[in-house]
Amino acid sequence: MASLSKYLNFIIIVEIIISKFHSHTKTDDVSDENQGDFKSKLTLNEGDDDAYPSGEFEYNTPGAWKSFVVNLRMLIAYPWLRVRKGSVLNIKLRGKISDQVKSRFSSGLSLPQLCENLIKAAYDPHISGVYLHIETLTCGWGIIEEIRRHILDFRKSGKFIIGYALVWHEKEYYIGCACEELYAPPSAYFSLYGFASGASFYGGVFEKVGVEPQVQRIGKYKSYGDRYTRKNMSEENREVLTTILDNIYENWVDKISQAKGKRKEEIEGFINEGVYQIEKLKEDGWITDIKYDDEVRSMLKTRLGIAEKKKLPLIDFKKYSRIRKWSVGLSGGKDRIAVIRASGGISRVGGSFFSPSSGIIAEQFIKKIIKVRDSKRYKAVIIRIDSPGGDALASDLMWREIKLLAESKPVVASMVDVAASGGYYMAMAAHAIVSENLTLTGSIGVVSVKYNRGKLYEKIGFNKEIISKGRYAEMYAADRSFRPDEEKLFAEDAQNFYEQFRDKAACARSMSVDKMEEIAQGRVWTGNDAASRGLVDAIGGFSRAVAIAKHKANIPHNKKVTLVELSKPSFSVNKILFSMVSSAIGIETTLKHLQDDFAVCNGVQSRMDGIMVHGSEGSSFADYLTSL
Repeated sequence: MASLSKYLNFIIIVEIIISKFHSHTKTDDVSDENQGDFKSKLTLNEGDDDAYPSGEFEYNTPGAWKSFVVNLRMLIAYPWLRVRKGSVLNIKLRGKISDQVKSRFSSGLSLPQLCENLIKAAYDPHISGVYLHIETLTCGWGIIEEIRRHILDFRKSGKFIIGYALVWHEKEYYIGCACEELYAPPSAYFSLYGFASGASFYGGVFEKVGVEPQVQRIGKYKSYGDRYTRKNMSEENREVLTTILDNIYENWVDKISQAKGKRKEEIEGFINEGVYQIEKLKEDGWITDIKYDDEVRSMLKTRLGIAEKKKLPLIDFKKYSRIRKWSVGLSGGKDRIAVIRASGGISRVGGSFFSPSSGIIAEQFIKKIIKVRDSKRYKAVIIRIDSPGGDALASDLMWREIKLLAESKPVVASMVDVAASGGYYMAMAAHAIVSENLTLTGSIGVVSVKYNRGKLYEKIGFNKEIISKGRYAEMYAADRSFRPDEEKLFAEDAQNFYEQFRDKAACARSMSVDKMEEIAQGRVWTGNDAASRGLVDAIGGFSRAVAIAKHKANIPHNKKVTLVELSKPSFSVNKILFSMVSSAIGIETTLKHLQDDFAVCNGVQSRMDGIMVHGSEGSSFADYLTSL
């Protein structure tokens, strides 16, 4: 115990000495935006309506003093928080990647922590490079673009980043070709054959089982209700899906062309050729070489001057996540910017102990907004939105609180994979909206659904009797269709909310109602198309949102800021237990789909349809999208 106390005292003394010397030594005045130590260029993107900084990063080589301080801090750190000199950061990209900050008990990868690790590794003198394992990913294009951007930013440090792909298709290759080198084993699963989009329809199923969905949708492109009533795709839905597919395809071809130095015609020819031999990928320059994992590691040992008999000093992603930014010389400034992350479907209240809710819970989100609004600590706020929408009432309540917050502080909405319907409703209360070029957004429309299960009840012998008082008391009765007057009220209710949504969007975007009506109608846009129509202010990722927030708050672009995450996960025993049990018996996904697809929508929903964009392997590039 005494030795531990002496050790702690020694650390404190050393830190005081470092701080004293550091305060009297000239250092690079760089920003801590995006959890890093990059400097944001004050440049403007052409086509933006206002003078918004781009947020592009420049790597600043640490000076001798800063390197000395970092080495000293690592020397006095606890053994489990040290990084061996010459280490290689090992990252495995696989499965679902969430925009939420993860706890140590959470499964899956966290985009904020992934980006932070790449930034720390760029400045960490103990890290020589990154070894990136890439397998099948199930996130959307917004997250993919953010990862790719950080890989390219990491390369500015001059350190190597090597990609190794076991299972990859268009999306995985899009990330892999951003690496300095890309390797694959001779038995790798790959297919680069193009993209496809589709939609599922339950109309025929409901007809057979005796269920009549009664859908009221406002907006000719609002296709969410089609899945319940139709047996095939409408022309409006086909138009939207075709446009989205074209944008994804053209972006992929363009970026791959730039990365590989090939003409677009060559890229398209390769896709249409149907190549399946991995040897041809090497011959034509699509990958660096064909190697097994142990061969790549041997190559890295040679590059780092490590004897063949010794192990390659790899540091695992999770372990490196515990290394503090402070340890590698990254720190923020006095000015604070709050970051609130909102991911998933939108609901008004949380679930029960036995069925804890996920997604955006309005009452919880509003508490965070009020906390920031009442605090004088924060100069600006960034709201990261990754949501297809949901409950219309909840969306409106959150919009109101964000609007009140924007009256006292600059607020920037930063969109991830999806910010449509209710997700866009939240964003339009901000001073500026930043979107990735392939973020799915817009979908300004509403839909309401009631199920008439009368024929089904007859088939199974079920009966339910109701005694009511009031003309419309039985409007949502599950065993019959609407009466004409009920159907009229049902439609007017949805139309009323649509007009509120549309008119608020028109006011927020400084458009006439007629102009907004032209681009609303429930239509989904990709980020670039949304920007050209005035729904989005700027194209970019989180770093650009930070740069714009600083600009709005009159913080000099080269001044340090501290980003404060207000959406950190809290430890919840019931959530952990429920997750373990449901995963073990395989009911979680089934319950979620049943709840989303077959629940009675008594309230108006501003919900986006399930848009599925597939790569050649047939797995979704984006999660299915639900409400407003």
